Amino acid sequence: MTRLAGTVSLLALVAALGAGTALADTKDKKIALSNNYAGNSWRQAMLRSWDKVTKPAVEAGIVAAADPFTTAENQVTEQAAQIQNLVLQGYNAIVLNAASPDALNGAVKEACDAGVTVVSFDGIVTEPCAWRIAVDFKQMGKDEVLYLKDKIPAGGNVLEIRGLAGVFVDDEISKGIHEGVAENPQFKIVGSVHGDWDQAKAQAAVAGILPSLPDDIVAVVTQGGDGYGAAQAFKAAGRKMPTIIMGNRQDELAWWKEQKDANGYETMSVSIAPGVSTLAFWVAQQILDGKEVPKDLVVPFLRIDQGTLEKSLETTEKGGVANVEYSAEDAQKVVDAAKK
Repeated sequence: MTRLAGTVSLLALVAALGAGTALADTKDKKIALSNNYAGNSWRQAMLRSWDKVTKPAVEAGIVAAADPFTTAENQVTEQAAQIQNLVLQGYNAIVLNAASPDALNGAVKEACDAGVTVVSFDGIVTEPCAWRIAVDFKQMGKDEVLYLKDKIPAGGNVLEIRGLAGVFVDDEISKGIHEGVAENPQFKIVGSVHGDWDQAKAQAAVAGILPSLPDDIVAVVTQGGDGYGAAQAFKAAGRKMPTIIMGNRQDELAWWKEQKDANGYETMSVSIAPGVSTLAFWVAQQILDGKEVPKDLVVPFLRIDQGTLEKSLETTEKGGVANVEYSAEDAQKVVDAAKK
């Protein structure tokens, strides 16, 4: 995928949109981002990517506005009210990272009935009138176990760190992990905690459960934003360091490299790129422009392996997340692939 530069000329954006696209069709359209949570590095990177791509698009006159809104708490009722307010404020499209896959369906349906385009991503919704952009989170979780199968063929005890309870992403990744373990019974999940995709919370949760777990934990399966915290908890407890699946955060990658250089530590890292918000923006713009876009779009997750660690770390800002932003041309390729 290509990165969209911070300063983009109108001509470059016109070219990125491809032949036959009429910018005049969306120059007076307003797009809003409804985000349910901003309390970790992934969400902060997601919001930065949104600004990085949408501000030049607004300046170039492609859309009239692309404003981000984040609720104070990860609460369905609060985000539902936010969606209703965005409709009343006259936004033509809402790009939505949802607190729940189904509890927001009523508010989403109301928005659709009012003529507002709703494009959900990452935390997607099941309301049929909305569009959905997601990676195969279930497969992502399963791939963690498949990696462990190759690295630790004898199996062993595994600790699972989950994300935000009740969110689609958390449920799907966990399903994939458990499906992978069911197919590879040499592994056994002996404990599960919620780290909320946050290093500090994950560290506290792991520290709290470790005393009740067997001594021989061979691996920790995660969802992102929790690997470094898990490592610190194991270190503080004086426990043998297991294979911890990472989630593309810079502090995770930096710790991994330190351990790799010191003792050959091996693992892998996987997550959805925070810049998927920019793909959702361009998809919403294309829908407003009258383009035919399938309701379900799938993008690959971003995986880092032992051989690509150093390169990935070099391009990840301190305190950030390994990332990629999407251009309008990238969005068109994703749409075309879905049509096929």
